[in-house]
Amino acid sequence: MATVARLSDAVSNGEFQSAVDLLASVAPQLPSSGLPDEAQRNGRASHEVQEPDAVDRRDNGLKPRFEVLLVDDITEEEAESLKSDMYSQRRPTDSFHYEVTVVPSYEDALVALLLNRDIQACILRPGFDITSKLPLGRDLRKFLAGHVSDRLEGMRPIGRIIDLAERISELRPELDVYLVAGVSIETLASSLTRRFRRIFRRQDHLDLHLSLLSGIAERYETPFFTAIQNYSRRPSSVFHALPISRGGSVGSSPWIRDMADFYGLNLLLAETSATSGGLDSLLDPHGSIKRAQDLAARAFGAERTYFVTNGTSTANKIVHQSILAPGDIVLVDRNCHKSHHYAFALAGAQVSYLDAYPLDKYAFYGAVPLASIKQRLLDYRREGRLDEVKMITLTNCTFDGIVYDVERVMEECLAIKPDLVFLWDEAWFAFAGFHPVYRRRTAMAAARKLASSFNDPSYAARYAKQEAILQNAETNEYADDDVWLRTRLIPDPKKTKLRVYATQSTHKTLTSLRQGSMIHVYDQAFREMNQESFREAYMTHTSTSPNYQILASLDIGRRQVELEGFGLVQRQADLATSLAEAVARNALLKKYFRILTTHDLVPAQYRTSTSPMPLRDGYSTFEHAWQHDEFVVDPSRLTLDISRTGVDGDTFRHQYLADKHGIQVNKTSRNSVLFMTNIGTSRSAVAYLIEVLVKLAETFENEAPAALAGQADTPLIAGPPTTTPPLPDFSHFAARFRTDVSTPDGDIRAAFFESYRAGATAHATPHDLSAQIAQGTEVISAGFVTPYPPGFPILVPGQVITTQTLDFMAALDTKEIHGFNPDQGYLVFKD
Repeated sequence: MATVARLSDAVSNGEFQSAVDLLASVAPQLPSSGLPDEAQRNGRASHEVQEPDAVDRRDNGLKPRFEVLLVDDITEEEAESLKSDMYSQRRPTDSFHYEVTVVPSYEDALVALLLNRDIQACILRPGFDITSKLPLGRDLRKFLAGHVSDRLEGMRPIGRIIDLAERISELRPELDVYLVAGVSIETLASSLTRRFRRIFRRQDHLDLHLSLLSGIAERYETPFFTAIQNYSRRPSSVFHALPISRGGSVGSSPWIRDMADFYGLNLLLAETSATSGGLDSLLDPHGSIKRAQDLAARAFGAERTYFVTNGTSTANKIVHQSILAPGDIVLVDRNCHKSHHYAFALAGAQVSYLDAYPLDKYAFYGAVPLASIKQRLLDYRREGRLDEVKMITLTNCTFDGIVYDVERVMEECLAIKPDLVFLWDEAWFAFAGFHPVYRRRTAMAAARKLASSFNDPSYAARYAKQEAILQNAETNEYADDDVWLRTRLIPDPKKTKLRVYATQSTHKTLTSLRQGSMIHVYDQAFREMNQESFREAYMTHTSTSPNYQILASLDIGRRQVELEGFGLVQRQADLATSLAEAVARNALLKKYFRILTTHDLVPAQYRTSTSPMPLRDGYSTFEHAWQHDEFVVDPSRLTLDISRTGVDGDTFRHQYLADKHGIQVNKTSRNSVLFMTNIGTSRSAVAYLIEVLVKLAETFENEAPAALAGQADTPLIAGPPTTTPPLPDFSHFAARFRTDVSTPDGDIRAAFFESYRAGATAHATPHDLSAQIAQGTEVISAGFVTPYPPGFPILVPGQVITTQTLDFMAALDTKEIHGFNPDQGYLVFKD
């Protein structure tokens, strides 16, 4: 309603440009005609969805529907005639239903792709113009300025077509693109097949129609989900392990029959340990699982993809074990997920922890600055140990929504060490590959972009110029580290091997049953250097009895994002933006709450953009920030500052949100609460959250002492202190767990297993530890200590405990701390 009011005011005041900009910003949230279940979700009968003609009227709401964008400058009469010819090819047996939208220009095509989430295919014809004649708003004009080149004016029609096809591939790579040409298509086919799914003559309406349906059918295919459905429909007798298979141990039992009533018979019919009959083995896939993984690789832009049925914790361990051998050095963000730390202990790697920039005011970390990563690599080069550095592991995006410039990080690191292996933990970022702005900061998209750049002759020329600055050709000596740090580095394309891995918690941000995860691989040395070790690591950590329901959900989740991911991701970001605006506009809400912006979460030195909330200020502003800033904030994640309520985050989460109002959140800090929208978030859910926040603000208002009610910087109700000691950086490994005291890496495996030795460890209270440290005694942690929040190990085996760490832990009031016994204290090494 607020948006409608702003739109009405703009029109009433004659601010038509503002009205157009506002409409463009909310267009992705509007109900779509392209999804057959939209009407059902909104409680309308299927016959209310209007069709352009009477064909297949009986199937409205049953057949999936999509739109085809045709780009050509033709008259309205010609457009209607063309549509009629296309629609006349329809048959009742068609699995899908489509409508054709005609636009006359290159710019109109880009705008349509940006705003219309239902477009699934594009047909390009040579007659289209370049410039739109529509009164596009400022934001769209700025967007087009970055995507439409002036050189198009001098191009032949076929050149414009190729350029538009490539632009479509950048914005919406999942779409099928077809060329309809009036010339001899035989002369075009050999040179254009990479850019177009097929090339047609103008009169080939039937073949074009069938190709449109075939293209959708390929993305709609779910090999393993279909196989498990078919298996469940066949009669069979079970003489293998798994009594629950086909409901055998459930249906005849008077005591657990309610399990079938609750979960349904299909779940039991689909339970099996069989790998034949159309099913497949996850440990050695050659059939439906292999095909499902191949389709996932296509969807996520990977060379190969592996399904994981016990979470991204296991996915991380698989990748680390496949790459790292005892003694290899791995650079890693200290505040990464605990699974990485345990993986290092298992692999025997020398761990070199990197510190992220701290956000002390809100008691959590940001991300690791690129300058810190480069400096660490240069330190190892200076000490003659760079050859021991095997890989780097970073979290993208972080739990709190901080996103790296993945392409730049890999490019500059590879300039220093051209064979460095990258693992990007994208547990919270699986959705990002299906939106044109988000996508460029994903591991797989960045790897493909770099691979393409390395094949460009101009890239080699740029490297040659850089080499003249960074290395003396006569003495073969490197320039000072300061020069390397100041320079925007690019690697030698002849020496560089792109070895990139990404682990994703599909279940966290896309449609999948819990623990459904994927490993995506873009490794140019995979076959010769890692295929066998990866297989062994996968065997080590993967169950021989994987859950088929999880595998089927991964398959179906991939189908969903290939067909509607763009619209779903845009909607989740827009809903979060509308929530942030509601908090900022409401006088009572902003008295107690504040949504943290990019300016709060990303220090100024790491960004060139000036907008505190780029998506709110328009698509072009959003895109600019994500193209140029070192760090950006995922707009679908909102950190709510609750410090002025006087309530700590844990209490706010459980007592105020969950217990009283049934609102669930993943994470809190001492004075903040993280809200995340996802592809399943509805507008009604956002409205309910706003309503709850208003009720809570009213409660705080009524409870606030009158003397404090008007003071802006004072907590309005009684509560705990709103500040904590500074977040502790990683101190250092004890000398006995370090190979070289001049470098910070430590043998976490040695420390981890030394704690198993009888009599090697003892517990010590915080008070006793403080006294020992004050006397100059070095105290070494014998285990992991992980408080929730912040959710990563504050201490790891072999780390020297400092007063800073103890002070931070003492100030935490979180109830869940793994590795710390409140009665006995910390586990430390005796000597």
